[in-house]
Amino acid sequence: MDESQLQKRTQQPASTAGQNTAPAPDLRASDADRDRIADILRDALAEGRLDAAEHSERIDQVYAAKTLGELEPLVRDLPVGRAAAPAPAGARRSYDPSQGGENPNLVAILSGADRKGRWRVGNRINAVAIMGGVEIDLTEATFTSPELVINCTAIMGGISIKVPENVTLRGGGVIGIMGGSDIKAFESPDPGAPVVRLNGLAFWGGVEAKAKRGKKIKDWTKKTLEG
Repeated sequence: MDESQLQKRTQQPASTAGQNTAPAPDLRASDADRDRIADILRDALAEGRLDAAEHSERIDQVYAAKTLGELEPLVRDLPVGRAAAPAPAGARRSYDPSQGGENPNLVAILSGADRKGRWRVGNRINAVAIMGGVEIDLTEATFTSPELVINCTAIMGGISIKVPENVTLRGGGVIGIMGGSDIKAFESPDPGAPVVRLNGLAFWGGVEAKAKRGKKIKDWTKKTLEG
């Protein structure tokens, strides 16, 4: 090795492997990042830190965000705002979304739409009922993601959702305007159980969600991984 090559090597910066590498704000946000911010906003609404209008506005921005830099300001003024950083690797259970989970768009305009039976559900469902009805039955579904977000829009129509009784059901994100929601929220005793979370709007319409008694996901982690 000649002297010039040696000088080039000695001038190279030391490895930063052991340093703290915070995610860049222009890093693309994942669905898990958006869902985590939505959870923070839901808790802030329940605690009275945000009113319904503020919550609705921020939720819209969450699901429109493309980067982590767009998500962080939405919770910066909340006590747990630092939770905007991506979850550490291995924090979630080992699901495999590549197995073909569906993310359907169910639209009923002066008509009906449903999704039920045995099927593989992904991490998102969009349900729109305009003077019509949408029925979503997850009691025989296989979950391929730790969190399933159902975005509901009910305008002079109704959306009905049934879930197994051993998953977590959360519905604080549905706003009613001359309409309402009847969501039987439930926290599964298993902290790693799938979470079904509802967001959206009921305008002269309704959103109903509840567990179907006697319907449970058995060995859901194994079924998701091996199914």
